[in-house]
Amino acid sequence: MARSTPAIVILGQGSLATARRIQQLYPDALIHGLAERVEGADRPYQDFGATLRQLYQQDTPIIALCAAGIVIRTLAPLLLEKGAEPPVLAVAEDGSAVVPLLGGLGGVNVLAREIAAGLGVAAAITTSGELRFGTCLLNPPSGYALGDLELGKRFVSDLLGGESVRIEGAAPWLAEARLPEDQQARLSIHVGSAEREPAANELLIYPRCVLVACSSQGHEDLALQIRQALHQARIAVQSVACLLAADSDMACPSLREAALELGVPLRFAPAAESVSALAQNAVPQLLPPLAVGAGIAIAVANQPLDPEQIGRPRGRLAVIGLGPGAAELMVPAVKAELARANDILGYETYVRMAGPFRADQVMHCTDNREEMQRARHAFELAAQGRSVVVVSSGDPGVFAMAAAVLEALHESADPAWHNVELEMLPGVSASLATAAQAGAPLGHDFCVLSLSDNLKPWAIIEKRLDLACEADLALAFYNPISRSRPWQLGRALEIVREHRTPQTPVVLGRDIGRPGQTLRVITLGELTPEQVDMRTMVLVGSSMTCTFPKAGGGEWVYTPRWYKSS
Repeated sequence: MARSTPAIVILGQGSLATARRIQQLYPDALIHGLAERVEGADRPYQDFGATLRQLYQQDTPIIALCAAGIVIRTLAPLLLEKGAEPPVLAVAEDGSAVVPLLGGLGGVNVLAREIAAGLGVAAAITTSGELRFGTCLLNPPSGYALGDLELGKRFVSDLLGGESVRIEGAAPWLAEARLPEDQQARLSIHVGSAEREPAANELLIYPRCVLVACSSQGHEDLALQIRQALHQARIAVQSVACLLAADSDMACPSLREAALELGVPLRFAPAAESVSALAQNAVPQLLPPLAVGAGIAIAVANQPLDPEQIGRPRGRLAVIGLGPGAAELMVPAVKAELARANDILGYETYVRMAGPFRADQVMHCTDNREEMQRARHAFELAAQGRSVVVVSSGDPGVFAMAAAVLEALHESADPAWHNVELEMLPGVSASLATAAQAGAPLGHDFCVLSLSDNLKPWAIIEKRLDLACEADLALAFYNPISRSRPWQLGRALEIVREHRTPQTPVVLGRDIGRPGQTLRVITLGELTPEQVDMRTMVLVGSSMTCTFPKAGGGEWVYTPRWYKSS
C-alpha cells in the first residue's frame, strides 16, 4: 500500500525555510506551525504535544523540525507496539541533520534518505541490518508482506552474526541488496503465495498477488469462510491483496467486516454470472480463478496486485461539523476525515475555514442557500467511489447540512446513492461554545430555536418560543436577525418578556472561536435588537439562571442543575 502523506511540524519561524524545502519533495504535505511563533504555516496549531500525538495516532508520517529529544518525550506514552507505528523523523532547523526515530518497519529509513538527498546531507541511519545489507528485510516494499516479525528478527540477527542465505522465489528488490548469498546456506528467504509453516531458519515473504472474489449471500462469518477457502487451496492469507464483490453488494456489512478482519481493501466491480467471472472480468491477467465453496473464488496473479487498479472502492460521504471555528475546538475525527477526503463541499466561508487542503483535494464552494444542490452533488461524487466531505460550521445536525443530506437521500431512488457509506461527525455547536465561554447558562434544560423563517412560518416560531418560555427553559437563538429580517428579533423579545423578568441574564457571543470574538453578559431589560447581528449567538436564561463576578473582571453565568419547586 502507498505511504501516507507526511506532516511537517515546526516550532519556530527559523524552521520554515527548511520545511518548505522538504515540502518540495512531498507537495501534498502540509506544514504545521505553532500559532504564536510561526507565520506562513499551512496549518497553525496551539499545542505541540497534542498535535504530534494526534498525527501519530492517525498513522501519519511525522517530519519534526526540532530536537530529537522533544519528539521522543512527546510520543513516549504512545510507544506500545513496535510493529505498528508511522515513520517519525527529527530534522535540524537548518536541514543539516536528518534523524529517523521511529517506524523502522514503516519505511522511516527510506523517508530519511529521501529527505537527506533533497537537503544535500547524509541521513543518520543506525539500523544495523539496513546499513549492512542495503535493505530492511523486515519491511518489504509495497506489494509484499512479511510472514512472522518475531522469527524475522532472529533471522536478521543470524545474518548479522555471519551466516549466509539463499533466496527462493522471485523478489526483484532483493537482487539489489547486499546479502551474503550461498545456495547451500542453512538460512533461506522464501518468496511465494503458498501457505507454509513458519520455521526459524526461513524468512517468509508473501507477494500480495491473490484476489478473493466473494458474494455476500449465505455467509454468517465471511472472514472465517475466506480463511478456510484459502487454507483448502493452500494459499497464504498474507498474500491476499484485496477482496472483490459485486457493486450491488456495496452496502453489505459482512463484506466490510470481512475486509477489516483480514486487513485488506474491499473493491467492487459490475456484477457477473459468478464470482469466478467477477474476478476474471476485473483483472484479466489473473490465472483462472479457483471456485472454493459457495460464493468464493480465489485467483492468483504472477506478480503483486495493485488494489487501486481493481474495480473501485465504496464511496464515502461524511457530513462534518467544524465547531465554532478555532482549530483546537475541532474534534479529531473531523480532522482525520478532512485529511482523507478527495472532495470538500460547502459554503465557501466554511470550506476555507476547514483548510488548507492538499493539491490533490478538490474544493466545491457554493452559496449558503444552495444546500439541497450541494447535498445532491455530494452523493453524485461519492457514488463514483470518491471520499467526500460536506462541511458545516458548529454541529452538522444543528440547523446545518446533516438534515439536508438525509433529505436528499430520502428523496432519491438511485441505488448508487443508497450504497454510499454515510456518516455524520459531530462538532461543537455555536450555542455550546458560547455557553462554555460564559460558564454554564445552558446547565439545565434548554431550547434551541432558529429565528429564521426561510424554511418555516413565523407563526410556528412564535408558538414554539411562547411554549418554551412558558416551560421556563433557557433559550439559545440561532439566526437572530438579518437585513431581510430586521423586525423578528424585536418581536421574539416581546414574547420572552411576557414570561421573564428584566433582570434575566442574557449572553451575547459574537464569532466565538474565531478571530475577533466578543462575549457580553447583559440583562433582558438591557437587550435591544441593535446589539445583535447574524453572527451573534443569543442565550437567554431561565428564571433560575444566576450571575456572579469573575476574578479579573466579567461575570460567570450559570443555570443550576436543581430546580426550585413552585
